Amino acid sequence: MKTLLLPSTGRKWREKNTLGGSGKWQVEVGEPTSPLLGALELELIKESSSNPVFMRKDTLSSFQWRIRNLPYPKEVYSVSVEKEQRCCVIRTTNKKYYKKFSIPDLDRYQLPLDAAALSFTHANNTLIITYQKPKEILAAEEQLQKELKKIKAANNGDGDCKTQ
Repeated sequence: MKTLLLPSTGRKWREKNTLGGSGKWQVEVGEPTSPLLGALELELIKESSSNPVFMRKDTLSSFQWRIRNLPYPKEVYSVSVEKEQRCCVIRTTNKKYYKKFSIPDLDRYQLPLDAAALSFTHANNTLIITYQKPKEILAAEEQLQKELKKIKAANNGDGDCKTQ
């Protein structure tokens, strides 16, 4: 069983572990929290602040990933789609950075990856990768928003709450 947390800043999933307890949170959209902060704080070891930070930030019409702390010019980067492995790959010609990532939303709807929907730009030491959402996902998100509005409208009744 999966638990979904939808705060205004992201999307996290948590599955039950083998003993039935709650497992670790998997951040799908938003900025991940540092899981090693508590353990490493005692040893006075700290992750370098100049390491690349990979996170997902979606817009209304596209999936978007941001990788901060990548100082190389845009010409160094190559972003491609691996259809067999159902993932996107980021490479640099200087072999300083390599990353594979999947798009769980496309996997949920069993939609194929489209290389034409993938684009990227680089500004302020941040590589921004954009994948345009397919019309099936846009329609599903619109339907979800309509259902959420119905639920909110049902909960916002004008009835008086009588207390004793």
